Amino acid sequence: MSFAVCAVALVVAGCPKPSAPTDDAGIAAAAETDAGAEAGPSPASFTLQYALPDAGLEAIPLVGEEEGRPLIAPTSTLKLRSTLALRNYRIRLFDEAERAMVSDDSAEESPNGLLYRLSLPMPLKTGHKYTLVIDAQTGTSITDSQGRELPDMRIPFQVAGEKEKPPPSKKQRRR
Repeated sequence: MSFAVCAVALVVAGCPKPSAPTDDAGIAAAAETDAGAEAGPSPASFTLQYALPDAGLEAIPLVGEEEGRPLIAPTSTLKLRSTLALRNYRIRLFDEAERAMVSDDSAEESPNGLLYRLSLPMPLKTGHKYTLVIDAQTGTSITDSQGRELPDMRIPFQVAGEKEKPPPSKKQRRR
């Protein structure tokens, strides 16, 4: 008999109980709906593309450095787009030694966002790692056209192919 009582107790305990909505649940749901309505448009988002040898454009996935670096073809042109105009920003490309790369940059700003082009004098080197950095020009933060602060961004990538070997130094050639 105690076995039957235990079995019934287990079945009853395991059965889901119907939930009746309470007044508090309705208030919380209404508050969530109101909060969503006040949020307005989403913050600026970014896309990064590079020019292919055939003059097409290919996207570079926006991943963090801990997630690995996407591979791209050698290129001398990068294009960064944002969905909203930006204020107090600077955009730089760094090599794997954290040196800023020389580039001829141009920016087209509009209410629909920013188009920022980096034109490099030479294509990026195969096998090398690079990072595009978007950070504040002055002060502590970038803001979008809605006045919202944006975090600094680091977009890592690597050029596909084997790393080029440096030319032998003059001392090595004399031996």
